[in-house]
Amino acid sequence: MKKRGLGPLYVITDKNLVPKASCYLELVERFEETVEQAIKGGASVVQLREKDSTADEIIALGKGLLKITKRYQLPLIVNDFPHIAKAIGADGVHLGESDCSVGEARNVLGEGAIIGVSCYNQISRGLAAQSEGADYVAFGTPFFTPTKPNREPTPIDVLKEASRKIKRIPVFAIGGITEANAELILKSGADGIAVITSVFGAPDPEKAARALSSLINN
Repeated sequence: MKKRGLGPLYVITDKNLVPKASCYLELVERFEETVEQAIKGGASVVQLREKDSTADEIIALGKGLLKITKRYQLPLIVNDFPHIAKAIGADGVHLGESDCSVGEARNVLGEGAIIGVSCYNQISRGLAAQSEGADYVAFGTPFFTPTKPNREPTPIDVLKEASRKIKRIPVFAIGGITEANAELILKSGADGIAVITSVFGAPDPEKAARALSSLINN
């Protein structure tokens, strides 16, 4: 990879995908177990992305996850909110188009933080993020995904061009990536893949992560 500390299998959380629990404490336990299983299977980056949770809930979940990611010496990234990432003590933040700038996030989190940027299908956004000091970019979605049901797929040719033009930082692809189609993404030149449902929603998250990791490393 072009950035030390960012491996190629980026797993994103969704607590709604874990097995049903009888209470919130049990849900948190299963949530953390799913993350640890994903890491054991080969996840190299974990992003905390819980769109329907309050800031306090995200902070509480994040502090629990941070104990796990630190134990395995992997980075924990928080979606959208630099100040929440700072409150957790996370390694970085992932920014969408409606979030703050790379520079503003850097001011909150410091020079050592990992800052990623969603680029959708916009190569110009990826190039701008690189020049502003982002540590990685993500393009999506190459395939249909229930997480973004109304988003038009990003053509594979966009991933190929982004991978050619963005040379200093890793390019990830996200959206509907599975064991069945991951090879197509990897052949585009992308540095890594980011997944939610394929691992977090799998009956056996460790096995699912291991299968994807094996494809990446072959």
